[in-house]
Amino acid sequence: MKPSLVVLAAGMGSRYGGLKQMDAFGPNGETILDYSIYDAINAGFGKVVFVVRESFLEDFKKFFKDKFEDKIEVEYVTQELHKLPEGYGPYKREKPWGTAHAVQMAEDVVNEPFLVINADDYYGRDAYHVAAEYFKRYPESRKDGKDVYFVMGYKLTNTLSEHGTVNRGVCKADENNNLVFIKECKKVSRDKDGIIRYPEGDEKIELSEDSLVSMNMWGFYPSYFEYFDQHFREFLDKEADNPTSEYYIPDLVDYLMNTGKAIVKVLSSDSDWFGVTYQEDKPFVVERLNKLIESGFYPQTLWD
Repeated sequence: MKPSLVVLAAGMGSRYGGLKQMDAFGPNGETILDYSIYDAINAGFGKVVFVVRESFLEDFKKFFKDKFEDKIEVEYVTQELHKLPEGYGPYKREKPWGTAHAVQMAEDVVNEPFLVINADDYYGRDAYHVAAEYFKRYPESRKDGKDVYFVMGYKLTNTLSEHGTVNRGVCKADENNNLVFIKECKKVSRDKDGIIRYPEGDEKIELSEDSLVSMNMWGFYPSYFEYFDQHFREFLDKEADNPTSEYYIPDLVDYLMNTGKAIVKVLSSDSDWFGVTYQEDKPFVVERLNKLIESGFYPQTLWD
């Protein structure tokens, strides 16, 4: 059974000023997402599930129609505020319920191992091959009574920005590459002396070039959906009336690890990562993709 790719594409791009999911970055109008799907297909993924908002679903379908539907199975699901467990809601809020909730929207169309990515991030070919190989080696999630998931770890040096500081979740793993925790490090940058550091209180803490960081690429199995339903109810009981609260994938992962229900492996990729948050990030991404095309890594016209 081929794994699926679940793409989180429901963001409205408020900081970017528009829908990043459909913005052009390649020479023929290709999006970052086009390159992600291309890499996933070549790695052996059999289905892509787009998690979008109802408000732009039809435009999204029309935009990507005929690009790759003859190469991979495609499903569309929507993340909306009213999609809650029975007996909960409605609540007065505008903010989505978070990335863990977005993944849950794929429950009805995913019955196989699946990889989660952000629509506006470039993860690199190697990461998809590493993930696909893992799923091929371990088609079932259970081991010693626990589910085994994974997070893709990127070398910190491959995720820095030349345009300012970044926030990164540094993965702490044990001797068996099991995730212990993710430490959120803010305002990470390479200083003039070449050392990577971030401020913590009155100090600046050094980080290794090879520190593995999470860029929100996760490997799960269908058991995710049952766990989410259980724990999301607890979240709603505590946080539903807070209009800014969100339930993120690491929240569920922490719960599963702390309660002994799951182990999370830290896999590693040598790929470079890059993405867009602001319009100012776009020229950098365009330049990086053009260099990959010029080197022959991608064809000039992606879907011919």
